Amino acid sequence: MYSQIYRNKLKTNILIFIFIIVVIGVAYAAAVVSGGNVTTIVITAFIFSILSSLGSYYYSDKIALSLSGARGPIKKEDNPYVYRMVENLCITAGLPMPKIYIIPTSAMNAFATGRDPAHSSIALTSGIIENLENEELEGVIAHELSHIKNYDIRVMSIVAVLAGIVVIIADYVFRWGIFFGGRRNSENSNSLALIVGIVMIVFAPVFAELIKLAVSRKREFLADASAAMLTRYPEGLARALEKIAGNSEIKNSNAAIAHLYISSPFGRKAKNWFYKLLSTHPPVEERIAALRSMTQ
Repeated sequence: MYSQIYRNKLKTNILIFIFIIVVIGVAYAAAVVSGGNVTTIVITAFIFSILSSLGSYYYSDKIALSLSGARGPIKKEDNPYVYRMVENLCITAGLPMPKIYIIPTSAMNAFATGRDPAHSSIALTSGIIENLENEELEGVIAHELSHIKNYDIRVMSIVAVLAGIVVIIADYVFRWGIFFGGRRNSENSNSLALIVGIVMIVFAPVFAELIKLAVSRKREFLADASAAMLTRYPEGLARALEKIAGNSEIKNSNAAIAHLYISSPFGRKAKNWFYKLLSTHPPVEERIAALRSMTQ
């Protein structure tokens, strides 16, 4: 556990460093193509990347909760059943009480977010609260609390924001390249601006997805195992995953935060090798098998 916490903190710093380099690189390419002042544009990009990184560190949880449509935080009197369950598991895990949010949808899903255990939140759909048995919901909440304890939430939340910013920057540079390219007298410069812009707009979303994949799929297996240790009942989470897998799709879900959920909010997809390679979640069948192997 302590090794995982250390790796997650280190991974956060590495991801932010990569983000800063990418933004500066994109700004440099845009400056060269448009004929602008390279030094001024690169310095501006550097300042922007630093501010964006700080913003993602301190406000990524609020952004993720906003994108999910979560409502709250709830108080004990709003939902005593859920509040006491979270409270009891936090006492067992030695964690401070996170803020609890409800996502108003019949789909069954959940996620945790925040920069550290002292500034954490968990979001549960109304569907998962209504459709899971006590032991099953306890397993789900224990899974999310394990993400909090292992500092997965810091990496996952920051990735969600930075990946989205990369896509926005690419789109802006593409439009900027067309605008400035169209004003250049040289036809070759205009063509170069379009080529660079197109390359950026095509590959930036791919890069953003690769950043998300830096959040290893192994974190789900670790959180599952940690949840089983916390509840002392692996079968509860295993049964919960079986139910969630058939009804995890959330309408109008934002792709930027899909990797935060306990199961993909886009529902089941074909489990071919390419899907597995690019998926932020391991196949649910493998997770269930791993949980049930603990009781054998």
